[in-house]
Amino acid sequence: MSTNKSFYLTTPIYYVNDAPHIGHAYTTVAGDVLTRWHRQKGESVWYLTGTDEHGQKVLNTAQANNVSPQQWCDNLVESAWKPVWRDLNIANDDFIRTTEPRHMERVQRFLQGLKDEGFIYAGKFEGPYCIGCEEFKLPGDLDDGKCRIHSKPVEMLSEDNWFFKLSAFREQLLDHYKNNPEACQPASARNEVISFLEGEVRDLSISRSTFDWGIPVPWDTKQVIYVWFDALLNYATAVGLGDEANSEGGKKFASTWPADVHLVGKDILRFHAVIWPAMLMAAKVEIPKKIFAHGWLLVGGEKMSKSKLTGIAPSDITKDFGVDAFRYYFLRAIPFGTDGSFSWEDMSARYTSELANDFGNLASRLIAMVEKYCDNTIPAVAKEDSLAKQLAQTVSQADEQMCALDFQGGINTIMDFCKRINGYVTETEPWKVAKDESRKAELDAILYNTAEALRALAVLLHPVMPETTEKLWSSIGAQATLGDIKNQKISEVATWGQLPAGSKVTKTDVLFPRLEEIK
Repeated sequence: MSTNKSFYLTTPIYYVNDAPHIGHAYTTVAGDVLTRWHRQKGESVWYLTGTDEHGQKVLNTAQANNVSPQQWCDNLVESAWKPVWRDLNIANDDFIRTTEPRHMERVQRFLQGLKDEGFIYAGKFEGPYCIGCEEFKLPGDLDDGKCRIHSKPVEMLSEDNWFFKLSAFREQLLDHYKNNPEACQPASARNEVISFLEGEVRDLSISRSTFDWGIPVPWDTKQVIYVWFDALLNYATAVGLGDEANSEGGKKFASTWPADVHLVGKDILRFHAVIWPAMLMAAKVEIPKKIFAHGWLLVGGEKMSKSKLTGIAPSDITKDFGVDAFRYYFLRAIPFGTDGSFSWEDMSARYTSELANDFGNLASRLIAMVEKYCDNTIPAVAKEDSLAKQLAQTVSQADEQMCALDFQGGINTIMDFCKRINGYVTETEPWKVAKDESRKAELDAILYNTAEALRALAVLLHPVMPETTEKLWSSIGAQATLGDIKNQKISEVATWGQLPAGSKVTKTDVLFPRLEEIK
C-alpha cells in the first residue's frame, strides 16, 4: 500500500436515540482491532466512527423527554457514546456528528451539485414508512403491515418531496458487484445486493416536509434532507468531501478517500451498497473499496434491541470480565459476517479455558520460573526450530485472516500457537530439569524459548487485547529493551530471538483472574 493513502475504515454512524448496547460495541471493537492490526503493519490508518443525529425518530425521542433535539443529542453523545468507546479502548481517529457544521455544509454543497447535474427532481411519494428505520418500505419488506426489523406497524405517508435518480445507476451498480466480488462481503451480502438490483429499483425520496429536524434543502428551505441521504455522506464529509484541493480538507480527502472498508450491520446493507455508491457515482466521486456487512448479535434468539429489552450495555459485561476479555470474546466466538448468540455461560467458559488457563497461566508460569531459576533475568538467546517455524506460519496465516476480516480465524490461529507453547512447557518439564545443575543450559533454553514465544504472542494479540498485552510486555522486560508494544511490526514478529538476554522480568497482577475472584 502506498504511504500516501491511509487505510481508511468506518463504522456506521450510530443513531442517537439511546445509549449504546453490545451490538454497537461489537462493530466498533471489530473496527478497532482491524485498524490496530493495520497500524502494526506500519500503515497509515484513519478510523472514523460517530453519531447520526437527524430525523423523525430523534425528534420524537427528544420531545418525549421534554428537551430539544440538539440537547438530546449533545447529552447522549457526551454522557454515553464517547465514554463507552473510551472505556472499551477504542482508538478512533475522528468522531463525526451529523449536527456539526463541517458535515452540514458539505452535505448541502454535495446535494446542490447533484441538482445542478440533473440528478434531483421534484415529485410526490405515497407509501408505507417505518420511523424506526427512517425508510419508505416496499410491500415485500413488510409482514402483516409491520416492519420486519422493528416488528412495529408502519405509517402511510404522502409527501411532496425531492427525488434522487437512483434508478439511473442500477446497471452500473450491478456490473460493479458482479465484476468485483470483494466490493461487498460476505458472499451472502453480495448476493442479496445483486438480487435487489436485478429487481425494480425506484428513485429515492431525499427530503421531508412534515418535520424540521434535519439539514435544510439548500434551494427549498421548507424541507429537510432525508436522514439517510444526510447520514451516508458522513464517511466522506468527515475527511473533506468537496473542499478545495489545496485546502486542509482537500488534502485530507486526497490522502484518505476512498474508504477501504465500511463496516455495517446487515440490516442497513442496502443503504450502503446501493444508495451510497449511487450518490457518489452521480457526483463522480470514487466509491468505497469494500462494504462488509456483519451479522446480528442475538440474545434469546432475538436481534439485540433496546425497544425489545434485549440490549445489554457493554459495562454489564466488562464489570465482571474486563474490557480485554470483552473485546476478545465477541470476535473469537462469532464468525464475523454471520449472526451469533451471546450467552454468559459461553463467555465464562471461554474466559476460563482460553484466557485464564491457556494465555494467562502461561505468562504466570514463565515469570515465576524465570524469577525462581534465573534471578528474574531472561537467560541466553536460544532457538527451538519447530517453535520458530510454527511462529512464522502463525504470523503469515493470522495476517491474511485478520486483513480479510476473519477475526475468529486469526485469533484461533494465534491461540493455537499459544496452546503449542503450553504443550512445549509441559513436554520439556523445566521444573524437573531445574533439579539437575548439569542441565542448566537446557533449562535456560526452555525458559528463553517460552519467553520469546510470549513476546510474539503479546504483539499478535495486542490489537485484540491492548491493555493486557501491555502488562505482559512490561512484565517480560520487553518494554525496557524493545520499546512500546504498539510500535512492533507484524512483519517482524516471526524473527526469532528479539527478546534480549538479560531483560528483567517483573511480577504483575494475574492477567486474567479466576472468575470467582473477580465477582
